[in-house]
Amino acid sequence: MKRSRLGSLDVTSLGLGSAPLGGLFSPVSDADAKATIERAWSAGIRFFDTAPLYGFGLAERRLGAFLRQQPRDSYVISTKVGRLLRAPEGVAAEDEHYKGTPRERPVFDFSHDGVMRSVEESLARLGLDRVDVLLVHDPDDHFDDAVNGAFRALQRLRSEGTVKAIGAGMNQSEMLVRFAEAMPVDCFLLAGRYTLLDQGALDALFPLCTAKSIGILLGGIYNSGILANPNTSAKFNYQDADAALVARARELDALCRKHGTELKAAAFQFCVAHPAVTVAVMGARNEAEVADNMAMSERAVPPAFWQELRAKNLVDARAPLPGGA
Repeated sequence: MKRSRLGSLDVTSLGLGSAPLGGLFSPVSDADAKATIERAWSAGIRFFDTAPLYGFGLAERRLGAFLRQQPRDSYVISTKVGRLLRAPEGVAAEDEHYKGTPRERPVFDFSHDGVMRSVEESLARLGLDRVDVLLVHDPDDHFDDAVNGAFRALQRLRSEGTVKAIGAGMNQSEMLVRFAEAMPVDCFLLAGRYTLLDQGALDALFPLCTAKSIGILLGGIYNSGILANPNTSAKFNYQDADAALVARARELDALCRKHGTELKAAAFQFCVAHPAVTVAVMGARNEAEVADNMAMSERAVPPAFWQELRAKNLVDARAPLPGGA
């Protein structure tokens, strides 16, 4: 598998995202989770992304159960800070997104001490003595706390050599631009904001990250599923997609069919054609989805498809296309 540099880290250009292994939208069994991770490993994937939020600790535990059996320097793992998992009083209400989870629920805490506790607790769930990448997770309403608390802790951990790279993981690009301008970061995980349906990252984030050598871990390539299966029940940004988005996705799907290829293949290859993208982080909940992700990364997408995509102005004119189309 192709490899890239993420700061001082050597990473595979395709990574496994573990939100689905935490039961995103529907429960996942321990057996399926284990088989998914094993399939990713056998395919050559050596970058793994997780977070306390994903299944409220479940994804970290499942990923750690496999990774701690592997040589520690043979893979790179990222996790996130900004949420502590705490048991609520009384019966825990069912979560809107994660199913089949433990009783604990996430509580925002972007303070320095909260971040240090979060790292300790993540390491305990993973069963590892260190992680490689730490990201401040979803500080949308907590910019000041993130700058004055969370990033101060992350810089300390990086200076001590406890972690190799720091940054933030968000579903928006605007605040990531502010962090890039204010903090000495190594990378960002950007979810859903550079896809066939949304190229907002081209406005400021990608040019700034390129200038500052900040790596991009790109998630949400299928925009929560709409670019995998553009039907009326499809999700976009973890919510039900509106009719206009479904119509756009179906137009893209029809164009793919016209050229004898698949929408998922075009969606994946469009994203990784941008030179700012270091790792494409793809989620999977079973072996078949891992295999499909690998297949879509390799499926032939004819040059004529990219040419027509450009000619019909279906993507931003600034977006680089595979093969220079």
